[in-house]
Amino acid sequence: MKFAISYNTAYYGADPDRIMSYARHAEDCGFESLYLPEHIVLYPGAMVGPYEMPPSLPYADPLDCLSFVAAATQRILLGTGVLLLPYHHPVILAKRLATIDVLSKGRMRLLTVGLGTLPGEARAVGVDFSTRGRRADEAIDVLRLLWTGGEDGVSFDGEFFAFDNLSSFPKPYGVAQLPIHIGGSSRAAARRAGRRGDGYFPGGALDPQERAIQMELARSTAIEAGRSPETLEYTRWGSIDMTVERVEAFAALGVTRIVVSPTTIEPDQQRDEMSAFAQRLATLCV
Repeated sequence: MKFAISYNTAYYGADPDRIMSYARHAEDCGFESLYLPEHIVLYPGAMVGPYEMPPSLPYADPLDCLSFVAAATQRILLGTGVLLLPYHHPVILAKRLATIDVLSKGRMRLLTVGLGTLPGEARAVGVDFSTRGRRADEAIDVLRLLWTGGEDGVSFDGEFFAFDNLSSFPKPYGVAQLPIHIGGSSRAAARRAGRRGDGYFPGGALDPQERAIQMELARSTAIEAGRSPETLEYTRWGSIDMTVERVEAFAALGVTRIVVSPTTIEPDQQRDEMSAFAQRLATLCV
């Protein structure tokens, strides 16, 4: 089992010293990776389920933050949970992600992408909200094509993106392409994970039966697509006070990674919770 920690600038703030201290302590505690979420813009009345999101929440750009984290740390892997893929042009995104991976010496390895749930956010960047699933599928194909393409260039002719003979360098650090995990809480997301993903990271608000259905759907779709379901990583949200027994129950379900978040916004208490989790789960804590 691998353990990750999330940092949400919307609630913890975007102070650079705080982000640096948090990331370094997570690394010292032995956490495998650090995840950041994304919202590009908010607006009055933006709703996620029953929850209205205050427009002033300071969602910092996750990739810029992860680049900063990479410069302040040595080992911890970098993740997004989730990057809103339909709202990024994949030609630009391929360059940004490969650059972070090169500068971090191969740590931009837990990119998790989703579709987004705010129609106003889609309108703000000129994306038809109803097309975002197809747009995300195409963007994944473009990212991988550009990462693996050589000096002669690669071409693409899709519904949303088209180009001829493009070369994108630098390449990811020591690999042909970066892993792309799929986040979401729908059966469509599970199928996308099976067809195109290197892993599935379902949302937290699913009942056990639906969660099992979605994971089985991801695996069966992988088989239908000629891919091995055994290589599909399974990431879940967990609680920072979870017990060893609860972790073992997750492992029995095939979970390969657990992402936790502190229960407090107070920095010293966050550090204490991270340390206690690491000690309880026998990770290395300094």
